[in-house]
Amino acid sequence: MTLSQPSLDAAVDALTASPASSLRRDTIRNILRQRTAVVGLTIMLLLVLVAVFADVIAPFEPNVSMLDLGLPGTRGLPPCIHLLGCPADQTQHLMGLDSNLRDAFSRVIHGARVSLIIGLATVTVAIVIGTLIGAVAGYSGGRTDNVLMRLMDVVLSFPSLILAITIVTVLGTGLLNAMLAIAIVSIPVYARVMRASVLSVRESDFVTASRALGESSVGILSRRILPNALTPLIVQGTLGIGGAILEVAALSFVGVGAQPPTAEWGFMIASDRNLFFSAPHLIFFPGVAITLSVLAFNLIGDGLRDALDPRLNR
Repeated sequence: MTLSQPSLDAAVDALTASPASSLRRDTIRNILRQRTAVVGLTIMLLLVLVAVFADVIAPFEPNVSMLDLGLPGTRGLPPCIHLLGCPADQTQHLMGLDSNLRDAFSRVIHGARVSLIIGLATVTVAIVIGTLIGAVAGYSGGRTDNVLMRLMDVVLSFPSLILAITIVTVLGTGLLNAMLAIAIVSIPVYARVMRASVLSVRESDFVTASRALGESSVGILSRRILPNALTPLIVQGTLGIGGAILEVAALSFVGVGAQPPTAEWGFMIASDRNLFFSAPHLIFFPGVAITLSVLAFNLIGDGLRDALDPRLNR
């Protein structure tokens, strides 16, 4: 005999409601107790605000040369800040001008928007596909598990950046293809994380109860196992955003990622690297932006891991 769906849900939820609700109540509090996580959240919030209001904050269009605006400027112009003594008759450029006479500050600001989109989109694609593969492998077991995991091992056997460069070379250079390549090489990581989580939850009491009450395998996997196996995936995804930003910046630096005139931090460093000794600020500011972005998501990921893993809170 099988119960109706409402009765089945009520019976199984009775087994899982207390731990889940307790976890939700305690997670934010545990995160806010950690100074490093708070620092990461603060930096991330600032990055999000900069990305959202980039059009308001940036004094110039990121891809417009001063020559096009009829304004004076020299290649690699150092920062000109009126409050710090820059002559008032000169146009203010907080981070100077790049090799194409574009305002470096405006490009760094708009680069925050590009980089956050890169990180979120890349990780989202990798998580969706990796979760599906890992969940099916972990729940099915047997030959299905072996085949899927061996495929993931093949991908993991190659250095991720080299494999990403190879994929972009095949697909064609460009920011979209670079994002797709990073997503592809990241899929095995999320697949293995999800598989391990599913294996640890698969034999739990509430899953056994669902089987005994007649719930289908699809229902057990989607409604019972996955929601309770997401914690490590959330942590890995947060860490992955910073990694995706860094890897796409690396692809742009070697010339297969963002293309002119995209305001992407890695491409900005690459396009002005010949001015390293005469205008080091053009390398410094995008580099700091990349560092802060990666640091923020790494700190948040570590904070989430410490807050969500009870073994680390003993």
